Order: sequence, then structure tokens, then C-alpha cells
Amino acid sequence: MAEKEYYKILGVEKNASQEDIKKAYKSLAKKYHPDLNKEPGASDKFKELNEAASVLGDEEKRKQYDQFGADAFKYAGSRGAYSQDFSGFDFSDLGFDRFDFDSIFESFFAGGGRSRGRRSNKGRDLGYELHITLEEAANGIKRQIKVTKDYVCESCDGKGGLDSTTCPHCRGSGAYRETRRTPFGLIQTTTTCRNCNGTGEIFKESCEDCEGTGRSKKTKTIEVSIPAGIMDEARLRVSGEGEAGYRGGQSGDLYLMINVEPHDTFSREDDDIVLEQEISFSQAALGDKIKVPTINGEASLKIPEGIQPGTVLRMKGEGIKHMHGFGRGDQLVKINIKVPHGLNKKQAKLLKEFDESL
Repeated sequence: MAEKEYYKILGVEKNASQEDIKKAYKSLAKKYHPDLNKEPGASDKFKELNEAASVLGDEEKRKQYDQFGADAFKYAGSRGAYSQDFSGFDFSDLGFDRFDFDSIFESFFAGGGRSRGRRSNKGRDLGYELHITLEEAANGIKRQIKVTKDYVCESCDGKGGLDSTTCPHCRGSGAYRETRRTPFGLIQTTTTCRNCNGTGEIFKESCEDCEGTGRSKKTKTIEVSIPAGIMDEARLRVSGEGEAGYRGGQSGDLYLMINVEPHDTFSREDDDIVLEQEISFSQAALGDKIKVPTINGEASLKIPEGIQPGTVLRMKGEGIKHMHGFGRGDQLVKINIKVPHGLNKKQAKLLKEFDESL
């Protein structure tokens, strides 16, 4: 019988790293796994890949193979002997049938399984679209909102039942652990205890109000704080205001999707407020002091004489509060000059004389 060439079977070089071997086997196992590939010979190819990976995936066995070849594993008495058919391992227990290859290979090549621990009973996160004005975004606001969701059941304090005892199947851990021997060593798998559904405790009597879930749907009003300087389309997390967790599990979070409504007078550039202000021809020529609107009310603005159309005047500190720091942005006032029209003869004559005098 021809010598089995494990490196060739996996398509890697002799100096390949463990990571290279893992990636090669991962790719080929997907291709030839009998549950995924129904072509003739796929099952035999898969077994061949398993045998090669079981040797090259183990540092000690790989050294023996490099020194003595595949014959080193023919005898059960030899050190590190290959005495178990890798193809007989039940991959479905590790999620192979769900194509969860990453977790499988991390377990195999690390020499042991990873415990998943107690089932996560955390409640779902929720989203809420909140519309605010530009003034509210500039200065911050507290808003009352109504949220319909699963809250903690008040009758059983979220436990789902009355008179609890420790689950005898998992002894309160919420998880069931099983150890299997494989060519890569002992693999420990952890699954959620079905008897207590991962909670670690069972009840003699289920709560009638929540039917054992520990949650009841209600509509309540909660207060949320919107910080000054919030941007349009920002997302804020309100910790613990999502759905209540299953049987006392941690509550999810509420995410506020901020929608800053357009303003009739102002526009926004980062933390600056932009205003377009129209002035008369004479004001532009002679200068003036005028009142202009700001995000916090009216303020005075000095118009220098001879100002040109499109000039932008800056009003320090009249913009939006900085969300991450002190102070405020500015208000930028873009000047538009109103050109007079419909002049009578006298006005036209005076304007012409003025133009000629320049």
C-alpha cells in the first residue's frame, strides 16, 4: 500500500503552520462533508481528510509523522498512536451542521472545548425614533416618551414562578456539560440545560400572570435625557430600558434614533448656526447695528459700512453647545443686500447723482 501523504491530502507544504493546516482542513471539510456533498467518493475523501488533520493538527503526532511517516500510527502501543477514527465523531453536537466551523476548529486545534456557560436570558434591545427641534438639539432636553414592551412581572419579581428549587439536572449551573474523546484530545461541549431552560432553578408552581416567562407587556412613560449638541441621526443608548430578560435575566437596552427637524430660519454646520440676513442698500453702504434672531433669542449685530453681498459675519458663542466639551459654536450670518426697485423719478435721479459722484 502506498504511503499516505498527509501534507498532500490537505494541500499544504511541510513547513505549514498550524493555522495553515487548520484553514486547509476547514476549507476541504466544507467541500467533502457527507452531509453537504452527496457525490460518490466524498465520504471516503472526508475520512482521509480527517485522518490527515488528526495527525498534522497535533504537534507531537506531526513530529512522529515527519520522522517515521504514517507507519508510526499503525500500532496502538506506539506513543501518540492514531487509534480512533476521526470520521466517527459527531460533528452535529458542535454545530457542524450549522456551518459553525470557526468554533469547531478553535476547539480542536486549541486542544479543548470552550464552555458557553449559562444561557443568556437578556431581553431584546428596542429602538425608538425621537423627533426634536433644532433648539432642543442645541441646548439639550428631557422628554417623556411612552414605551410598550415586556416589563418585569410584578407578581413573581421576574422569576416566572413561585417556590423555586435548584435544578437537579445541572445543579444550578444552567448548563449541561459532556466530555468526548477525539483524535485531538478531550473535547468538552456545553449545552443549555433543557430541564430549567438555562436558569439553574425550577419552580413548583408557574406564575399565572406571566405564564412562567417572568415578563408582562405594558405601556409606561419613561423620561429620557437628550444631551445638548446632539446631531441629527445620532443614536443614544438608554441602558436597561429594553425588553425585560427571561426569568429575571438582564434587561435589554433602548436605542433612541434622533431626528432633528429642519428649521425655518436656521441651518446647522457642525456646532455652528447659519443664518441668511437681508439688509438694505443704504445699510450696506453706511453700516448699521441691527437685531437678528439667534437660537436663544435676539441679539445685536454690527454691520460695517461698505459690506459686500455674501460676506459672512461671525457671532461668537451664539451657536450650539459642544456635546463633548465646554462652550458653544458660533452663529454665521451671511449678508444678502436687497437691491431697490420700482424707484420714482426723484429717487432714480438722486441715485444717479450719487453714482456719478463716486
